[in-house]
Amino acid sequence: MAEDINVADPRLYRDDAWRPHFARLRQDDPVHRHADSPYGPYWSVTRYADIMTVELDPGTYSSASELGGIQIADQAKGSELPNFIRMDPPRHTAQRKTVAPIVAPSNLANMASTIRERTAAVLDGLPRNETFDWVDRVSTELTAMMLATLFDFPWADRRKLTHWSDVAIANVEDADAVVKSEAERMAELTQMAEVMAALWKERAALPPRFDLISMMAHAEATQNMPLREFIGTFGLLIVGGNDTTRNSMTGGLIAMIENPGEIDRVRADAALLPSLVSEIIRYQTPVIHMRRTATRDTELGGKAIARGDKVVMWYVSGNRDEAAIDEPERFVVGRPKARQHLAFGAGIHRCVGDRLAEMQIRILWEEMLKRHLAIEIAGPPVRLYSNFIRGIRSLPVIIRA
Repeated sequence: MAEDINVADPRLYRDDAWRPHFARLRQDDPVHRHADSPYGPYWSVTRYADIMTVELDPGTYSSASELGGIQIADQAKGSELPNFIRMDPPRHTAQRKTVAPIVAPSNLANMASTIRERTAAVLDGLPRNETFDWVDRVSTELTAMMLATLFDFPWADRRKLTHWSDVAIANVEDADAVVKSEAERMAELTQMAEVMAALWKERAALPPRFDLISMMAHAEATQNMPLREFIGTFGLLIVGGNDTTRNSMTGGLIAMIENPGEIDRVRADAALLPSLVSEIIRYQTPVIHMRRTATRDTELGGKAIARGDKVVMWYVSGNRDEAAIDEPERFVVGRPKARQHLAFGAGIHRCVGDRLAEMQIRILWEEMLKRHLAIEIAGPPVRLYSNFIRGIRSLPVIIRA
């Protein structure tokens, strides 16, 4: 019965065992109330159309930190870390506009050659005929390089950005988590804030430059953020610039190796590359869910939602919705309207860096296909214990010379 399904259990995602549970909910009770869960009562929204209804109505379904934020787990009172994804308009709008120019089309075009050069260097530096971790050597390294560029962060210290991303998203109940308590997480993020504050002070004293720190230091909407908002905003930008891309780079490799016919199709027709990128991101769905809080009594999918109710949009389920996507469990390049997936969200909170993520993944596959790399998976992936980020911590592979 639907009542027995706990789709918020992080073990489902660590064990990659979530699909049948959501299939049952989509069929039997697509807007389902979990009256009793470790996270308190909440609604599971599992179909594409209902998720879009929630996404496109921020007046009814709030992201505000003070109402609970964007994750199924409530933030403990006094420990909130606000940022613009945890805000409603007008504050959300003003802060988002501050950072959006860094991923404007003109700037992406300027960054493309640098991304390609780095991608080529990383691929050419990989060992042949020996096992290595794809996540560490490729996915993490490329995203760390990109983050360092966006922040104009000290190049030699770029893996600190990856570490802080891991700290921000860690489930402290996981025995392998990088932090084991909320106090430890806060201590690490406070250290991050100290590093960023020093760079902020330098940039604020100089004329505006085209990096995220300088842009925020000189913008009225962000230049006077309280400490917790400062920490929350940098945490958001680091995670947002890291996890979608990093995990799609790894999940995409797994999907393509498991579906060699799709590799052949893309090799034969380079025009399929944008579709490949979108299908990788849909298939991986790096962000498992987003939560909203109802600001008024309303109705969704025939169910009465009360003011104050916690409403959870399961992107992993919406991206597998048979009513919206043909054969959603198949990895298929060349789908019609391939970009119309839910992995980036929708509406005012759609991922601000979606085009940058797509460009990074596209360039990676262009360079991989150019080199005709014969990559084999050498062992099972180690997946993240999380109900929020569908992450892959390691993936052993071998490139055959």
